Amino acid sequence: MPIIDSKPAPIGEKTMDVHIKAKNFGPIEKAEIDLRPLTVFVGESNTGKTYLAALIYALHQNFRGISQFPWASSAASYFSFISRSRDHRSQSRQEEVVQEMLKVLEKLNTPGRHFRFSDLPQQMSSRSQSILTDQENFTYELQRCFDLESASKLIRFTGSQDNEMKVSLSVRESDQTYWDFETRVAGSDNPTITGHINPDMILLNAKDPMRRDKFNETSDVERLFQTLSGQRWRAVDSYYLPAARSGIMQSRDVLSTALIKRATRIGLDRLEASTFSGMIADFLEQIFQYREPKRLSSKISRVAKQLETELLEGKIEVKRPTSEAYPEFLYRPEQAEDGLRMSHSSAMVSELAPLVLFLRGIVKQGDLLIIEEPESHLHPMAQTKIAQTLARLIRVGVQVVITTHSNYLLQQIGNLIREGELRKQGESTSESVDYLKEEEVGAWWFHKNKAVTELPFDLTEGIEPEDHLDIAEDLYNRSAGLQNRIEETKGRDAVESE
Repeated sequence: MPIIDSKPAPIGEKTMDVHIKAKNFGPIEKAEIDLRPLTVFVGESNTGKTYLAALIYALHQNFRGISQFPWASSAASYFSFISRSRDHRSQSRQEEVVQEMLKVLEKLNTPGRHFRFSDLPQQMSSRSQSILTDQENFTYELQRCFDLESASKLIRFTGSQDNEMKVSLSVRESDQTYWDFETRVAGSDNPTITGHINPDMILLNAKDPMRRDKFNETSDVERLFQTLSGQRWRAVDSYYLPAARSGIMQSRDVLSTALIKRATRIGLDRLEASTFSGMIADFLEQIFQYREPKRLSSKISRVAKQLETELLEGKIEVKRPTSEAYPEFLYRPEQAEDGLRMSHSSAMVSELAPLVLFLRGIVKQGDLLIIEEPESHLHPMAQTKIAQTLARLIRVGVQVVITTHSNYLLQQIGNLIREGELRKQGESTSESVDYLKEEEVGAWWFHKNKAVTELPFDLTEGIEPEDHLDIAEDLYNRSAGLQNRIEETKGRDAVESE
């Protein structure tokens, strides 16, 4: 029986590329992005930033995270079923299964040979392909996330014959594609979903330490895939902090009272048809079911603590009148004896409280955290500190996607990349321990009626959308013109008074 030892990829190590394309999707004409440890969406309002962030969330929810092999748990279940159901198979089928497993064991035990997807039993590989192209799962997730009755409602109206929505996802490393997925929706037709898993995808390298010992029986292979699915290909969670989070936190008492009333039969009889989008519903569920963890992730909870100390200058507290009651969230300023309800706290506090709570008790290493406009209700100095918080999250292995309108946030991200460049050269300023690597950050600029374009980092300009510069120039010119007119008017008045 082999001793299985598997470790996740080191924090910050880039292991694969996730490429997402969207065409005629909501307000988006065309978008092609690569998910980076920190992915930034910037641009005018109503250009599709939230749509694309929600699409990323829907894809993650559908595949339970985007990994090299999302079907590892199904593989483990298959081998478990093979081990435990031998007495319920016909003699001929039992012989087939035995031969299949002998081939798997032989390939796993062959020195110098990679173990590939095509080496799995045919039934297992077919099952993985079937899960990938299931016609209902992703369609349901799209409808749930966007609160729509039909995915066709997401089609962007183009006024042309090419009125088809297309979404695709490709997972790859270097020059090898692991798997890809595509959905198309035209008119009111049901989505067409296609996908392909690369049969040559290497699941276990020939020199992988998990192959040091010999695999003797099916239970060894089952244990192998259980370990892989729990560690190397762990199903990661994704979380979405919506733009409405501040209002939700401030109205928590009203919402909880309404939920209690809805729980009665009379409340159910009066239930109306209004519903939330999937992201809002998930956020509400996480807030109302929130419990302080018994054991904290030291690195991620440390980021939450820094956020409380440096920005909130106080602590977010969680109280429950009874163990069954909904949690009550309070803000206790430093040196204050009593806490304040969210409805009595500042907008900044109710804005950042969900982020503190999620980092303290929900988000784990490897998870995806999507934050809409993290700069909302924050002073410019606080916005720069939020950029430092994002960098700290990247350092502890949390993947982050944000939408933003803040030039202060973008400028600070640029400075953090410059700090990372200094570190590459063996130097570092003493001002901050926070930094980002250029390759860890991807920024995309959204336009009205145009394709989304990437904003590359520039050592001089940082990450600077052109329209931000145009607006600054227009404001300066307007200010200078008004000042000149005021001075001219004062001069004329002085001459006339003489």
